[in-house]
Amino acid sequence: MSSPSKRILFISNGHGEDNHSSYVIETLLQLYPNLEVAAMPIVGEGNAYRNLDVPIIGPTQNMPSGGFSYINRLRLLTDLKAGLVGLTWRQLQAVWQYAPSCDLIMATGDTVSQGFAYSTGYPYVSFISCLSALYEGTLKVGPFIGTFLRSPRCLAVFTRDPYTATDLKKQGIGKAQFGGIPSLDKLYPTGKDLQLKADTPMVALLPGSRLPEAIRNFTLQLNLILEIIKVMPPEKIQFRAALVPKLMQELTTIANREGWQYKDNKLSYKTDQGTVEVFCYSDAFNDILHNCTLMLGMAGLAVDQGIALGKPVIQVPGVGPQFTYEFAEAQTRLIGSCAQTIGKGPATEETLKEAAKCVAKTATNKGYLEACAVEGKARFGPPGASGRIAHFILANLGVNEP
Repeated sequence: MSSPSKRILFISNGHGEDNHSSYVIETLLQLYPNLEVAAMPIVGEGNAYRNLDVPIIGPTQNMPSGGFSYINRLRLLTDLKAGLVGLTWRQLQAVWQYAPSCDLIMATGDTVSQGFAYSTGYPYVSFISCLSALYEGTLKVGPFIGTFLRSPRCLAVFTRDPYTATDLKKQGIGKAQFGGIPSLDKLYPTGKDLQLKADTPMVALLPGSRLPEAIRNFTLQLNLILEIIKVMPPEKIQFRAALVPKLMQELTTIANREGWQYKDNKLSYKTDQGTVEVFCYSDAFNDILHNCTLMLGMAGLAVDQGIALGKPVIQVPGVGPQFTYEFAEAQTRLIGSCAQTIGKGPATEETLKEAAKCVAKTATNKGYLEACAVEGKARFGPPGASGRIAHFILANLGVNEP
């Protein structure tokens, strides 16, 4: 006798949120293959869903801000001119039309996605993946999201870290529970040969995933490397870059413009201190994070993943739209002592010199590195988020897992 079919709609408002949901979907389908899933990504094209062939029920569109209008409200104006209000209204209508056919809704993100789920009038599970009490010491639950999370139709509120779950319970939201970061569940090393030199600190370069910003960020990191080897010779440190495929395709252009040599996925630069090399990969993110001593991070979720593995990060702000000083400063509050942010605006030559000294000092600070290994893992809690959330969903659907 075949298992009864159940249908879930996933609503998310952000690229990271799409990724979180996609990992939960993968786990759900492994546990209960007869599940029907659909999605409404509110920000961007929803590529994480499309890669899994999950049907998208409404219109999607990339906005000029890239989904980061909350960092700079001026960017909200560009989104409004690009048709944000009309797009959101059509997405909301699509959700209202589709929701009656669902057995459950899962909303991943902040007030917007939770509001979408609440507005349907049907039961939903909340995963407030982008919100954390670690930023301010407590999570300020405003009237809107407070209504959405306290609603009897909200079956559970999953948080990204244990501290936030405890904080929400103190605020009277007893249904709050630790979920975690789903992408950590897939963050195991694959055995990729990174051509590492033994007993030499390795710095992971994480410039972000969205072009053209990632190109600017990576160029800035290359300039920083040239400052690093002035205070720490090339034979005493090594660099590995985790890049998205589109950025890999730009490396020849970047090398020619910046005076580097590029061949066989390796950037090199001859200096008075010797030749420095940067090995670049688009398929070794997990291995680079596991093997690095510290990260040069200009990203969000990728940095969080490294911190959860116990790796510290040094952050140098760029010009954005995502990785600005405001973003880096908020990230520092989230991560705590495992993060060091250099500069209070777009990086200058002086910023890079200061950051270089910071890298050299951190890479050899055994006590600090050991403390981060403990603190980072404790801050985000253990992996297993996809399973925790998936098991809760299936239990509330009343289905028996095989």
